[in-house]
Amino acid sequence: LKPPKAYNSLQKGALIWDPKPLQVKKIFEALKKGLNEYLEAHQAELDYLSGRHKDTKRNSRLVRFLFNVKYLKQIRSVERYIRKLEFHISKVEELYEAYCIQCRLRDGATNMKHAFSLSPSTKASRESLVELYKNFQECTEDMCFIEGALEVHLGEFHVKMKGLVGFARLCPGDQYEVFVRLGRQKWRLKGKIETDDSQTWDEEEKIFIPNLHEKFEIKVTELRGLATILVGVVTCDSINFFTTKPQAIIVDITELGTIKLQLEVLW
Repeated sequence: LKPPKAYNSLQKGALIWDPKPLQVKKIFEALKKGLNEYLEAHQAELDYLSGRHKDTKRNSRLVRFLFNVKYLKQIRSVERYIRKLEFHISKVEELYEAYCIQCRLRDGATNMKHAFSLSPSTKASRESLVELYKNFQECTEDMCFIEGALEVHLGEFHVKMKGLVGFARLCPGDQYEVFVRLGRQKWRLKGKIETDDSQTWDEEEKIFIPNLHEKFEIKVTELRGLATILVGVVTCDSINFFTTKPQAIIVDITELGTIKLQLEVLW
């Protein structure tokens, strides 16, 4: 976790990151649950293919041969994917366990610093405080690097634009711009309400890389000639998206819910 050149990006003598253990815990639990869902789904698929493979024994020799080739190939492919998922889960658990150890060490250093600060100042106590601050910094840096390593295992979010729902609020000819941000990642797309009430958008899908601390920020503006009118801004947590099934997201853009944005997120 700490190779010789791990801290080149840190400014010497300055702590530039702030770990967030509670947020990391929530993401870890959601991630592990989602990975286990994928594992259970592929295990069920493997059981099904194995059962079909056994059923071919009742057929003729040629049919058995053809089915064996087909099912064995599928079985091997699913088995490989299951092994990858199992390794993925073990790696995530290993990283989070290391993160929790550093978090406990950091909390211990904080508590000891507080205890020393309440006691009379001596040369020994001042030296201990300096050493505790150093330990605190090292634990904080380790936690931040583990957070970065954990983010590598979060996968991808495939976000699809499903359109705006506005009841009487949307009229033919209206043009809108939707801006979606996740940290430094941005997606800006424009859409128009057609005469048959259908909608056309210049883009339909975008891939976002999840991270531990950022939420989705969605802004909708109405385009009227050279002017733009802000319809609404909302934020959306990504914790619920770590699942095997596509998630339909319906977001109230206006306070009264007169315009809703429909997105679909596949992890």
